[in-house]
Amino acid sequence: MTDTKGKVVAVNGNMVSVEFDGKVSLNEVGYVKVGGQSLKGEVIRIRGNTAQMQIYEMTNGISTDCNVEFTGDLLSVEVGPGLLGQVYDGLQNPLPLLAEHSGYFLERGVYLSALDENTKWDFTPTAKEGDVVFAGDSVGTVPEGPFTHKIQVPYGFLGSYTVKKIAKAGSYKIHDTIATLVDEKGKSHNICMSFKWPVKRAVNCYAERLSPEEPMVTKVRLIDTFFPVAKGGTYCIPGPFGAGKTVLQHTTSRNADVDIVIVAACGERAGEVVETLKEFPELKDPRTGRSLMERTIIICNTSSMPVASREASVYTGVTLAEYYRQMGLNVLLLADSTSRWAQAMREMSGRLEEIPGEEAFPAYLESTIASFYERAGMMQNLNGTEGSVSIIGAVSPQGGDFSEPVTQNTKRFVRCFWGLDKSLAYSRHFPAIHWLTSYSEYLNDLAPWYQTHVNKNFIDLRNQIMALLNTESSLMEIVKLIGSDVLPDDQKLILEIARVIRLGFLQQNAFHADDTCVPLEKQYKMMEIILYLYKKAKALVTMGMPMSVLKEDNIFEKIIAIKYDVPNDKPEMFDDYKKAVDTFYDKVLEKNG
Repeated sequence: MTDTKGKVVAVNGNMVSVEFDGKVSLNEVGYVKVGGQSLKGEVIRIRGNTAQMQIYEMTNGISTDCNVEFTGDLLSVEVGPGLLGQVYDGLQNPLPLLAEHSGYFLERGVYLSALDENTKWDFTPTAKEGDVVFAGDSVGTVPEGPFTHKIQVPYGFLGSYTVKKIAKAGSYKIHDTIATLVDEKGKSHNICMSFKWPVKRAVNCYAERLSPEEPMVTKVRLIDTFFPVAKGGTYCIPGPFGAGKTVLQHTTSRNADVDIVIVAACGERAGEVVETLKEFPELKDPRTGRSLMERTIIICNTSSMPVASREASVYTGVTLAEYYRQMGLNVLLLADSTSRWAQAMREMSGRLEEIPGEEAFPAYLESTIASFYERAGMMQNLNGTEGSVSIIGAVSPQGGDFSEPVTQNTKRFVRCFWGLDKSLAYSRHFPAIHWLTSYSEYLNDLAPWYQTHVNKNFIDLRNQIMALLNTESSLMEIVKLIGSDVLPDDQKLILEIARVIRLGFLQQNAFHADDTCVPLEKQYKMMEIILYLYKKAKALVTMGMPMSVLKEDNIFEKIIAIKYDVPNDKPEMFDDYKKAVDTFYDKVLEKNG
């Protein structure tokens, strides 16, 4: 605590105005004293000797003349061993411990340590006396779950430091001194296995921001093939209620090619958050066969919690993601939903009596969203390792209107857009990503990787299938007006092949052993066989064979069923399907030749 104190002079919802005597900084944390409790708040505006604070608790009982104590610290999170597997609220309070302390109904004004202070960790030094280190460099390691957790020099250490003393290998608590560093002025600094970092200040301890070159493989066909996202990329999932945003996020988090998953529930309905808490411990990690929670952090902030803490939960999540990125790990951050985060900003902006922008959102909505997504990226760290933070933001536009401000401002700063369609969801077509409204700007960047690691023709086949889907969309406009019977057979064939693509490739069953996650090799083989069928059928139509004759055979249904009938580990079975297409071609030719 500092010597700066103040008194509440006005209360407006969860925002209080405080007159203070001393020095106060923007984003500084302070505590309002009310009824024997200390309620945490953050300074969001300063005018003269009056500070506006947003309170992260229910403000019942706060009145004028309540005392306020300022800490001198910015809103921060504590990072160190013990984060994985935790469930926090937006202020990084461990919810299981809060429940033990308070029961079913959490008490306001109770703040617990984010990390267990009594657990001992097996520390192994990697630095030695006399080494020169910088902020973000590793001085030792401890095992944590499936990873080796690197103990880093705190990010606030500027310039170079010399290791004066380093602890020997052994078991230590997170607050035990494990190294003594000497700065360029000869001053000694003791460091432990944990430290704090402000959530609204990006971690910039990296040498270079790298270009996107490798996809974040999700094993969802529609995503990996048509709308891929790069490691370190940004993408959003806009969609109306019931379109499958949360389910798609869970599927992505389980199967994505990343090391750490961080789920930030920002203003979500309590029922969905409870579902997340129940499901994630039960999900099996395909990498280890154990619980997915071993490499997951969940940050809960339901819609029934104070509005101000919605903003904190998003920044808490991205700061923890940057911490693990500095270790050379790939991190996926799921923010669900950024619309409710923006609504919280709108509410606070109204209480600050700021000039509103479009639909009463603050005028700085665009820059705030930009600064959040800017914290994603693939980085080359100062220690030579490479790590990434990929950010996915779920957007919940009212009525599914993609023209509303949050969706439009998000589209400006993300390079991948997975637009969910309620008509697809209601027809049980999942994932309900519409292939005509979605896009990925990473496709050209990732094309060399696909050609090298999957097949040189991968992108070409993808483009051919996308062209067929676009043609189908145009033809369906005609069908709606005059019916499909008047179409020539070559166009009827396109509609039939598009149906095979939609049902056999785009639609994916998350509850099927083989279809829930599909490797890229099988995705390529499926595209190849679909286009091979189209090639052979088109040749028959060109010869004058009517579509009614072609559909007498069950070859189209057989190709649709490939996703179920061909196991992921038996790509050689596709040769049998190619032979089946050839047999179909010969049979039709012989019968009608």
